Amino acid sequence: MSRTRTAVLAALALVAGVSGPAFAVTPSSQAAIAAIPCTVDYKIQNDWGAGFTAAVTVTNNSAAKSSWTVKWSYAGNQKVTSFWSSKITQSGTAVTAANETYNGALATGGSVSFGFNGSYSGTNALPTAFTLDGVTCNVDDGSGGGGGDNGGGSGTRVDNPYSGAKVYVNPEWSAKAAAEPGGSRVSNQPTGVWLDRIAAIAGVNGGMGLRDHLDAALAQKGSGEEVVQLVVYDLPGRDCAALASNGELGPTEIDKYKTQFIDPIATILADPKYASLRIVTTIEIDSLPNLVTNTGSRATATANCDTMLANGNYVKGVGYALAKLGAIPNVYNYLDAGHHGWLGWDDNFAPSATLFKQAATSEGATVDDVAGFITNTANYSALKENNFTVNDTVNGTSVRQSKWVDWNRYVDELSFAQAFRTQLVSVGFNSGIGMLIDTSRNGWGGSARPVGPGATTSVDTYVDGGRYDRRIHVGNWCNQSGAGLGERPQASPATGIDAYVWMKPPGESDGSSTAIPNDEGKGFDQMCDPTYTGNARNGNSMSGALPNAPLSGHWFSAQFQQLMQNAYPPLS
Repeated sequence: MSRTRTAVLAALALVAGVSGPAFAVTPSSQAAIAAIPCTVDYKIQNDWGAGFTAAVTVTNNSAAKSSWTVKWSYAGNQKVTSFWSSKITQSGTAVTAANETYNGALATGGSVSFGFNGSYSGTNALPTAFTLDGVTCNVDDGSGGGGGDNGGGSGTRVDNPYSGAKVYVNPEWSAKAAAEPGGSRVSNQPTGVWLDRIAAIAGVNGGMGLRDHLDAALAQKGSGEEVVQLVVYDLPGRDCAALASNGELGPTEIDKYKTQFIDPIATILADPKYASLRIVTTIEIDSLPNLVTNTGSRATATANCDTMLANGNYVKGVGYALAKLGAIPNVYNYLDAGHHGWLGWDDNFAPSATLFKQAATSEGATVDDVAGFITNTANYSALKENNFTVNDTVNGTSVRQSKWVDWNRYVDELSFAQAFRTQLVSVGFNSGIGMLIDTSRNGWGGSARPVGPGATTSVDTYVDGGRYDRRIHVGNWCNQSGAGLGERPQASPATGIDAYVWMKPPGESDGSSTAIPNDEGKGFDQMCDPTYTGNARNGNSMSGALPNAPLSGHWFSAQFQQLMQNAYPPLS
């Protein structure tokens, strides 16, 4: 049961002459509110008898601040055990919460939210007094008066979850970004939370688990709508064509995937406490496309992908995830759809849509469990190539015949995503599905960005001279040299596109440059070695990878700095 102490209620009750939380705001009461230096909303979101989760929102009605400190004391033996979106220290009963580097700015009339978990025995009494930078904030009389367990927001299912909503800023990623020189320019951007192994559900190495992130999202959302972005990524035999992101589960461990990974995630997401959040899930990147492009007699085939095609566990796993998570009203499933440089060719395009339909109607799932699809997840394909189109010709030779395009029908992600959406609808997906495009690392700005078309001496000079995507080959995917941050996350940016998102947190490695022993199930892929000369999947080209990279998912400072340097649009 939710309990809350909201500083402004008592002041309103006194001004309006009422004893309870029902009141009318008059001109005199509005003036009184303006005169209050600060208000604090301290809300117990969950209390299980020996511990609790609290969300705190502070509103500053005095001069703007570049940093802040909130203090309070407990009457009982409550102890803060973990926290997010602030730095909390405790001495006896006295608690101090100070801003993180990314949320120190607090404008006049502005609010900031943070949260924490605590333990206690006996009575978990609400604090009776708060200060903001030493100035006392008003507190109420304990009569309550703030939302239910699941916070504000309508909780009503919508067509586009990103429309009219804030998107969750992961405090762990934000802190890493803000710690980098210049990183505060982007550290407030929303990024995906990756559930890439069973242990990530509870939290790894003392880090935030799924409930921690959802609780932090409730603290961030206030009374509006908030999207939380999760990447669900632990299929049996995961990433059968890329060793850097191999998973912990073997090819046959489908039951373990269901009962130890998907089921616990579904249980947490279904908690009524989180019903007001719009939870967007990216379902199993790079899995189903591998079954189309890297199996059978193709030159790009691998034995591992042939195994996953034969045993059906990619299809079963995806279907099960869609069914279990899609049954939760506030969950929006987006199925991974590769990128234009993977599925844009004629022999991949339609077969992929058909396979996705098969997965989306297996293991109890239906197309109604799919809100949409996401392209370019953790990849580098340019959003929009403005200097050439697939319909151009040079001296009578089609752009499709250039070495870069290589007969693909699409030259960028936006055109591919919009066309693939049409194809998906044609095979039976709902006409209302929307597409997401991951723009976290596809900006390709900086000094190497072309300012116009290439020379028309040949089709290759024309394309290579004008393309924004500066990779050696479109099949290169690991820690690409020269990449930059792309379009900032935004809702409804183009027809058929629900949002541009940063699903891959910029600065997190794609894989290690050399073999690194680890207990995360992550192998060494030569595509992450800058000296590797390639294979059939990248046209036997150099890998284009940055040197000295850590394991996939680990922080890669040099890459983050390059991404900021080459951002497009540029960072201010």
